[in-house]
Amino acid sequence: MADTEKPIVLFDGVCQFCNGAVQFLINHDPKGNIRFAALQSNAGQDLLKKFNLPTNDLQTFILVSNKTYYTRSTAALKTLKYLDGFYKHLVFFLLIPKPLRDMIYKIIAKNRYKWFGMKDECMIPTPDIRKRFLD
Repeated sequence: MADTEKPIVLFDGVCQFCNGAVQFLINHDPKGNIRFAALQSNAGQDLLKKFNLPTNDLQTFILVSNKTYYTRSTAALKTLKYLDGFYKHLVFFLLIPKPLRDMIYKIIAKNRYKWFGMKDECMIPTPDIRKRFLD
């Protein structure tokens, strides 16, 4: 089981949009604060079970941090605080009511394969990035 001392982002490993989001996070987190696991991976499934979350719901982005978890728009926005530069200041969007944020999130999640496509398999990170991914 992965420890949750460092934040962990759980994402849909075959979603092009989700993989793009992971690449964005990697590129804007040069200190390597954030770790990653595909929802479909063993580590992802273990974390879902640990927090009693559905193991077959691939339409959510999850942030595991400080022994708790966040989902959907809250997870995405709270992840920004770990980034360098301007992006960490976008956390202020948490002031928008959660039902409204999650409504927009759910529209994107529902249409992500149609709009952005999907991969046949999870992304394979370069060796220097690989250490940030949980198996």
